[in-house]
Amino acid sequence: MSPKLPQRTDRADWLMQVAFTTVRLFMRNGLQNHAAATAFYFMLSATPLLLLLAYGTQWLAKLAETSNLATIMLAALYEQLHLDSLTEMGFIPSQTQLTAGGVGILTLIVSSRGLVNAVQSAFKAIFPDEDKHRPMLLSWLMPLVIIPIAFILVGLTAGIQVILGFLGEIEMLGGQATTLLKMLSSLLAFVIVWGMILLAYWRLPSNRQAVGLAALLALFATLSLALLVFGFDFFFKVERYRSLYGALGGVVFILIGTYLAAIVFYLWAQCLYALGKVDVAALEKLMLADGAGAGKLESYVFGRADRLLNKYGRQYAPGDTLITEGDAGKEAFFLYDGQVGLFKAMHGKQERLGELDAGQFFGEMAYLLNEPRAATVVAATEVIALVFPPRMLEELMTYSAPLSRRIVNTLAQRLMRMNQTVAR
Repeated sequence: MSPKLPQRTDRADWLMQVAFTTVRLFMRNGLQNHAAATAFYFMLSATPLLLLLAYGTQWLAKLAETSNLATIMLAALYEQLHLDSLTEMGFIPSQTQLTAGGVGILTLIVSSRGLVNAVQSAFKAIFPDEDKHRPMLLSWLMPLVIIPIAFILVGLTAGIQVILGFLGEIEMLGGQATTLLKMLSSLLAFVIVWGMILLAYWRLPSNRQAVGLAALLALFATLSLALLVFGFDFFFKVERYRSLYGALGGVVFILIGTYLAAIVFYLWAQCLYALGKVDVAALEKLMLADGAGAGKLESYVFGRADRLLNKYGRQYAPGDTLITEGDAGKEAFFLYDGQVGLFKAMHGKQERLGELDAGQFFGEMAYLLNEPRAATVVAATEVIALVFPPRMLEELMTYSAPLSRRIVNTLAQRLMRMNQTVAR
């Protein structure tokens, strides 16, 4: 019999539940603190690389004394990378001594490991279902590889942008060519950032995420970062921080921007995890259904069961068999509406063990005990039940401690009742 269930558009409910679950998990996991640690180690990692950039610009400046091309490239480099602003803020010293190179490399090694550890720690909080551990040697070597590669990619992107920007300024190319080159420059930067975020979302969790979903969330994260950069440049001015903090104003300005970027990065990563857990979160609210500790917003977001009923619900007429004793099925059932009877074959006849009303769990015993069905379940009235596979039951018990306790308690009571019936 086909289910007679609510038929409505559930997309709005799904979006609200994903957003609510994302924000709740983000706050519960303390990802704002992970973002602060990431911003700090990013600053430490960027400083020695900026020193290397200073070495490069000084070398190019010497070439500019005898080469017109070097002069043009140096001017384009300063314009595209805003080196004047970085020098003014104190990130790039006006006179860099090569003797500081050893200290810079040592700082880069230490800070790179701290940055990778900060990101890995955040991802362990975001994706708590991980059951794999990387070898210790790989964990130690990863920072020495990942961070240099990341900064090399950023450097290459910046270098290509410098070239494209320089070509775009040549008037003889024409207005259309100039616009096209500027668009290519921006698109290149966008694609590089998107690719790096995709690799992080897809590969950093030990339990690999679906590449398509990771790519989509990485795209949203990249767009959010682009809006953040635009808004940060529009609403925040470094001069205000310099007037308030003095020489440290530039550092504070960049640190706040990096912190907000890390917030965006982790928020979308948390959303990637929430997309796989939104049904679990909604089922938890439906099955507990006592409203304890739930605020008005949470009750509103998870108050309607239509989406779950359309996805997992089945309808049974009176007399229909939901579970047959001895079957090997492992699906779990939640009785949303109606009443069912429990029967067990004893002494050559079917003995009635009792009945279950709406709001109760059944069918979980076969999965938890890894045994065939222990009893037959028959619909006593019109019944609507949520039916889901063992994997969902496992996720429910892992995700929600209160629901796990309730399932175990229900199982214990049912076993006790069956033993009492057998003893009679």
